[in-house]
Amino acid sequence: MAEPLPSVLSLAQARDRGLTPTQWRSSNFDRVTRGVRRRGATATLAEQAAAFALVLPRPFAYSHMTAARLLELPLPGPVSSVGAHVEGSVLDVIRPSASPRLTRAGVRGHRGLDRRRTTTVDGMPVVCVADTWVDLGELRGQAALSVDDLVVLGDEIAARLRLATVALIRAELGGALGRRVRPRRAVDLRAALGLVRPGVRSPMESRSRLMFVHSLFPEPEVNGVLRDETGQWLMECDLVWRGQRVVAEYQGQPHANLRARSQDAAKRRLAEDYGWRVHEIFAADVYTRPRRIDLLRRIAADLRLPPDTLRIQ
Repeated sequence: MAEPLPSVLSLAQARDRGLTPTQWRSSNFDRVTRGVRRRGATATLAEQAAAFALVLPRPFAYSHMTAARLLELPLPGPVSSVGAHVEGSVLDVIRPSASPRLTRAGVRGHRGLDRRRTTTVDGMPVVCVADTWVDLGELRGQAALSVDDLVVLGDEIAARLRLATVALIRAELGGALGRRVRPRRAVDLRAALGLVRPGVRSPMESRSRLMFVHSLFPEPEVNGVLRDETGQWLMECDLVWRGQRVVAEYQGQPHANLRARSQDAAKRRLAEDYGWRVHEIFAADVYTRPRRIDLLRRIAADLRLPPDTLRIQ
């Protein structure tokens, strides 16, 4: 019995299996790109990338936005929607500097693979997270990321790579930046690098911290551990101002159910019993100006910060 055909097939594979030109052009297969056919439309970016990988010239790697999506990095909403649909999406493909820039329908060609490190995702070569961070920072126009967006990405990369200190973060991300020749938006990338911190657990933790930094508050400790007078562990809090015994907790979707809310309430009572002032942060406190100003003013009062030293807006 003949071996069944795979769902994705290159022209070379079809010839090896003895398919005739008529069978290759059969309506049973949809054209993905020149030299690749597939039964049914591609449903995910990874499937699209795997299909193209059958015919892309070696060496290559997926880069920029394609790498960010394959690596599941947290892209901001407006940017994540740029070319995010699979049908008709454009794949970013990078090749060595000495190779010609790739030109193929459905591909955006780049050069400079020799100055980047790579990893694999589902067997496909993909530019690593640190170099992808620099690539995204260099983007302009509709796909440009803000400094805060780059900090959010950097915090995620630091957590993913278990970079436990600022020095390790700067060695990894700064090293990727240093391998570039005259990178675009270098000022923004360096500004973001200076704000990336270890130990962050979510994008909104990053944005909450940056809200205080931009308002000229003392920078809070990230996911700091609170202890009792004997040194016993009490709890861990998202943002901690230890000297003033003030903490802030971001309340996102995982905290929405009744059990989580009960645990949060118990945690707050325990912290307050030990003399800590606890503030909850919600998305609207970060993104909505009146609520942001109100929250910042309340926390500033607990921190005993002179209003004229702050930039609350």
